[in-house]
Parts: sequence; C-alpha cells; structure tokens
Amino acid sequence: MVFQIQRGLFLADFADYYATLGLPINADPKEIRKSYLKIARRLHPDSAAAASATDKQLAEQLLSKLVNPAWEQLSQDKNRTEYVLLLKLKGKAAARQTIDPSSLAAMAQDLMTASNLDHAYRSAVQELSHRQYDQMDQVIELTAQLSELNLVYLMRTEGEGLNIATQSPAGAKSTSATTSGNSSGSPATTNPTLGDKSKTPFAHIPRQSLAEPYYNRAELAFRRQNYAQAILELRDALKIEPKNSRFHSLMGMVYLEQKQATMARISFDKALEFNPEEEMALVGKQRLQQMAAKTTPTNGAAGKSTADKPTPGKSGGKANGKSDGKSGGLFGGLFGKKK
Repeated sequence: MVFQIQRGLFLADFADYYATLGLPINADPKEIRKSYLKIARRLHPDSAAAASATDKQLAEQLLSKLVNPAWEQLSQDKNRTEYVLLLKLKGKAAARQTIDPSSLAAMAQDLMTASNLDHAYRSAVQELSHRQYDQMDQVIELTAQLSELNLVYLMRTEGEGLNIATQSPAGAKSTSATTSGNSSGSPATTNPTLGDKSKTPFAHIPRQSLAEPYYNRAELAFRRQNYAQAILELRDALKIEPKNSRFHSLMGMVYLEQKQATMARISFDKALEFNPEEEMALVGKQRLQQMAAKTTPTNGAAGKSTADKPTPGKSGGKANGKSDGKSGGLFGGLFGKKK
C-alpha cells in the first residue's frame, strides 16, 4: 500500500517523521519515545482496537510503512541530529518562496500570524495529535495538517519572514506582504482566493520522486537479505513510477539472489527497455549469462566436473569466478549511483 502525502514538508518529497509521530519538531527524546509507544500500541495487530478487518489491515500498514521508519530515524541521536539540521535547511528554503494561505489548512493559516509562536505551535500540534490515529481513514489528512504546522513553524523560525500572497488593488497584479516571524502586528489582509497556486513552499525546489523512499527501504532490505520486504517496497515504488529503470534493476537483483532467473531476466529487460544504459541491469544480465554458461555443457565437455578445471583466479580469469561476492560492496557499489 502506498501512502502519498503532498502537503507541508512532504511537498518536497521529504518524510516528515515528526508529523508522523504527532510531534513538534523540537520534541525531546522522551517525548518521541512516549509518542511512538502510544501509536504502536494503537496500531499493532495484537492490540489494535480497529473496528473492522479493513481498518486493522490499514493500521498494520501505517505502522510498518510510516510509524516504524519514523521511530528508527528519530530514536537514534546521530540520525535525529542530522535530520533536524536538514529540517532547518528545508525551512530556510521554503521561507524564500511566496506562500498562498489557501493552500494550507486553517490551523496552519492561524499559525502564520500567531503572536506567541511557540505556544500556538505546541497547542495546535497537541490538538491534532490527540486524534491523529483514532480513525484510520483520517490518519493521512491529520498527518498532512501536522506537517503543515511544522512547515510554517520552520519558515517563521529559520527564515527572515513569511512572503504571503495578498489581495491586489483593482487592475494590479498580486503582491507579497512580508510578515516578520516575531512580529505581533497584523499582516496585510489576505485573500485566499487570490495568489498564484504555484507559489507554494518548495515550488521552485527540485523534488525527488515520491517513490524514492520506497526504493531506499527496498535497497536497505536487500542489503540485509530481507528479500521479501525488498520486493514489497519495490512493488509500491513501481506503482508510482512504473518506468523507473533503477527500480526494475533492483527488483531483478532481488530475484537473482533468490535464484529466480526467469523473473530476474524479465526485470532486467524492463529496466533496459526504459534505459539501455542502466548499469545495474547490465551487470545483472551479465551474471545471468555467466550462470547459464556454468550449467550448459559445451564442446563435448559434458560430464566433466568444474572441479577438474584449473583455478581461474591464478591465470587472471577471475571475471567468471567470484565476482558476485558479498564483500567489498554488493555489485560493485552500484546502488550509490543515481540515474
């Protein structure tokens, strides 16, 4: 199941782990742990109070796809520190854009001009988080609203102010009124029906694919030899981007490790169909050919054991030997390369 949230910090294809756990971005480790345990108990199949089988299945997916990854990131001090730094950079970048209030939910709009920013922010987050996981069909919407609060808070604290699309005089183009993040004064009157809809935070910031987090989880699962999980993540990624050659290539590698040569070949062929130069797929196809050569007798050599042949490594013929080894980085470090 694919969960797509395209509001708040998620607009930049950025996983907002604090919003997922119903937390303000300045939450301390104790708050993070407390919130995670509460949500995990609420969603876990053994303790979920979901009314229907459908809700229970959705709760399980939310736990594995959204909540657990958020906990894994925020529970480690080093990861959390790096993540918060990245959040602040996102806030600075977003603050340079003109924001259209009509693109935000009511609470985020109120936070844009709240005089006591920290108190208003904490109160709004707390109000939404109390009911975030009460009804399964409302989780995504409330998480999106929480991410909007996080976004506005970051824009006000990390930027020099908010550029708000405002109502223009008759016959004039829309202008922007800058409201200081610490100002208690009232901003210029805004008209949510005006303002360029493209002028939302991150509008001009290059975005990664929404499928990228699924691919990243699949790659991690593959490295851990959790092939079943890797396949599930890649299937979700391919639902979003069915023509992504990297996704098909990694799927082929997963099948290859499971000795499913036919499925691996299909995936590699798909990858090369979309990108004839996809390196991972080319390497995978080469491995398939090597595997086929080892199992096919040639030139009357049937019946001869490979053990009777000279050791290939001693004559420089290691290319057909142990090149698929698990050491030195799987498949020559191919996964670090982006196409």
